Amino acid sequence: MFTRFRRKRLNPVLRNLLQETHLRVDDFIYPLFIKSGEGIKKEVASMPGVFQMSIDEIIKECTELKTLGIYAIILFGIPDTKDSVGSDAMCDHGIIASSIRAIKKAHPDMFVVTDLCFCEYTDHGHCGVLDPILETVDNDITLSNLQKQAVVHAKAGADMIAPSGMMDGMITAIRKGLDGGGFSHIPIMSYSTKFASAYYGPFRDVAESSPSFGDRRSYQMNPANRKEAIMESLADEAEGADILMVKPALAYLDIVRDIKENSSLPLAVYNVSGEYSMLKMAALAGVIDYNRVMMETMIGFKRAGADIIISYHAKEVALLLNKK
Repeated sequence: MFTRFRRKRLNPVLRNLLQETHLRVDDFIYPLFIKSGEGIKKEVASMPGVFQMSIDEIIKECTELKTLGIYAIILFGIPDTKDSVGSDAMCDHGIIASSIRAIKKAHPDMFVVTDLCFCEYTDHGHCGVLDPILETVDNDITLSNLQKQAVVHAKAGADMIAPSGMMDGMITAIRKGLDGGGFSHIPIMSYSTKFASAYYGPFRDVAESSPSFGDRRSYQMNPANRKEAIMESLADEAEGADILMVKPALAYLDIVRDIKENSSLPLAVYNVSGEYSMLKMAALAGVIDYNRVMMETMIGFKRAGADIIISYHAKEVALLLNKK
């Protein structure tokens, strides 16, 4: 005896017709890590398949991405020189500004998102200017610097700004800076609910952004807090964010669903380095069917409510989707 559930699962055509959640190449943004120099393409041991690349190699990478149907990237810079305020991030000739101009010249159809933060640019590895007494990030000084950084990125040709520092009032400040600089058309995708997570470990290898002391729990979110997580994203919506984000993704799908049900804004998830590396290492150990687990994970993000997925898996996912 077949029930109404089993009857709908017998035929593969009917299964496809009734599939509720769909994954598309257009759902993805691919992260890229840019280092000064030429001919640099250095794989990161903790993240197989992820590279630090010079601008010339990034341009080649964009060509490959477009052949897969991926037209959106998010940039992270690794400057030659770091200082206490992250000056390179606010410089018209810094690593990110120079990269944006080069990418847009070679690939004007590539949608370029920039991560707006200071952890990769400061000599202490924290996400802004430090308060010497409290030994945490000075919120208000950092807001002013984020305004400068956002305008530099927009002038260079960035299509969207993605602030990740979890500073209070950052969306209001950045929106004011962009609008005042003549960039009111540039959207803001806020890392609106970003947790102080242990899943970021491999990212700090590739971005060379480990804090020199302490951690980031005085400004990133406590992983145990659900109600606060919702409030954080709704606060950024009220300040004028165009797109919200939850980071990390995999251990926080309940938060993704909560925010989706409380906001009508588009919602992104960041499938972070630790999540990526766990699948890679499990595949190397031969304990999972890598492609199936990867695709099941991506569907899980979409089913939870994500409209956009930022993922190091994006190229592999695109290859599989393009075979269908």
